[in-house]
Amino acid sequence: MRLKAQHAPYIANKIGLDLANADFVTLSGSLESLNSIALRILQDNIQAERAIDERARALLEEYTDEIEVYRMDEGDMFRMFKRQIAQEENFSLRWDERCSDLSHQILTSLLENDAIDFKVSDIIIKNIIHKSINEYSKIYEKSEEEVLKKLEKYKRKLVYGSEEYEIVFAKLYEEELRKRGLA
Repeated sequence: MRLKAQHAPYIANKIGLDLANADFVTLSGSLESLNSIALRILQDNIQAERAIDERARALLEEYTDEIEVYRMDEGDMFRMFKRQIAQEENFSLRWDERCSDLSHQILTSLLENDAIDFKVSDIIIKNIIHKSINEYSKIYEKSEEEVLKKLEKYKRKLVYGSEEYEIVFAKLYEEELRKRGLA
């Protein structure tokens, strides 16, 4: 799954709720401050991926002539450039590695900010964070499927990508997350 900016607040909220509900974790501050720390890390990660995407697109443009001459697939070339840039930047593109990196960064930041206290291994806390991100991705996929089904049944056909479509999608998506206890 690709992390999207609009998902970051929900993921941060899930992480905060899961940590707050763990019997062996004590919040030093408010749930909102914990969520804020997780949100910042998630947003930084999303922004780093955007920067990699932009560099890959720039390379794609730079080599447009060669790609056309040799009839290369632009999507394959984009992915190749992106993998190369990500490797140079030490940025994990594989989902499980990325979740692990994010979990470690969030835990480190929570500890640096004295946001939580616990009497178990760091690994257990990191696993809670990792599980929160993974569970959100599964909930996101199911929620998105439900929203798309509802949009298909909508009385008035909405143009994909239009402002109206995005507003209705966001509203329905928020409702689906609320049903699943994430909003």
